[in-house]
Amino acid sequence: MENGDIMKAELYPQVAPNTVNNFISLVNKGFYDGLIFHRVIKNFMVQAGDPATRKVDPLKKEVFDTAYAVPAEIRYPKYYHKRGQLCAAREGDEENPKFASAPCDFYITWGRNFSRRQIEYLIEKEAREEKAYVLPNKQVIDGYVKYGGVPHLDGGYTVLGEVLEGMDVVDKIQNVATDKGNNDRPLEDIIILKASVVR
Repeated sequence: MENGDIMKAELYPQVAPNTVNNFISLVNKGFYDGLIFHRVIKNFMVQAGDPATRKVDPLKKEVFDTAYAVPAEIRYPKYYHKRGQLCAAREGDEENPKFASAPCDFYITWGRNFSRRQIEYLIEKEAREEKAYVLPNKQVIDGYVKYGGVPHLDGGYTVLGEVLEGMDVVDKIQNVATDKGNNDRPLEDIIILKASVVR
């Protein structure tokens, strides 16, 4: 990455007010400054927000309380995992049956492109396997065909915004080399130098 790389995202306070307020509070406190994108999976998503990954002023992580969860605010099918969505990460289903969000980890979706038939096949496959899949409506199907994304995450995670500028940066991040044996961590650190709220 280059130092001049910038991403701008619109947040959805009307959709996920608690999640957005929590995110803004952390941004305003400088929580994300110096953290890295610690988990990157090509054609899936890029993830950041782990305080243990701070590369700038590493002692700063001691200032923040991250021992809490944020109640889920899932608004599917209106908000789904099309490419470029900013979403709250969380613990797995077994230990987190109410899908509460992690206090600080977030991810940006990339996913793959779909034809209409591929989306229909995915729906049929999930139904055959009796998986807890949220069936998409026409708007969601059209969205995945137009934008691409990660449909298997729908209905399980809070969507709190979307990237408006800088999807080329997300693309660069999702294409970096990673250590597959170390939780998909990039081989070279991709650091968030500064996160700020612009109104």
